[in-house]
Amino acid sequence: MPRSSYFTLNKNTYILMGVCGCGKSTIGALLAEKTQGIFKDGDIFHSEKNVQKMSSGTPLTDKDREDWLDTISESITSHTGTWPLFVGCSALKRRYREILNSKIKESNVHFIHLKGNLELISERMQKREGHFMKSRMIESQFEDLEDLEEKEKGFSVLIKDSPEQICSQIITRI
Repeated sequence: MPRSSYFTLNKNTYILMGVCGCGKSTIGALLAEKTQGIFKDGDIFHSEKNVQKMSSGTPLTDKDREDWLDTISESITSHTGTWPLFVGCSALKRRYREILNSKIKESNVHFIHLKGNLELISERMQKREGHFMKSRMIESQFEDLEDLEEKEKGFSVLIKDSPEQICSQIITRI
């Protein structure tokens, strides 16, 4: 199937950011399907050490995340296609987003904050099975979360709707 002509004109990268359980993987995969783009889940770039740490219920430190963010940046930089790239990456702090942007030479990176409240995320995490991120770590993610600033490229989308509706909202904005 040919790539969408609208998106071949715009080689952009969209980083789906937010706390665990906000839908980065679900929405990213669906967006890639709908736009004929590519989705990369940031979780696959975690080191074994980081996965073990999170699996034990210990939140990562800023230092733990540096190599992970560098690896994600390298993956984004290596994207040579003309279709959109969607990347799931919590990017909770401005500092993390700055690290991602500083490693990427082009200015085509936009952040999409998938935004939900603690109650909704907790409910989702209770139903989630087989993931290394434990539901008891949600609060630490909300503590670290810094909303996008005006100067940052991107926007927020509330995640109260279905994945299809959320994707429609995002596609309309991009």
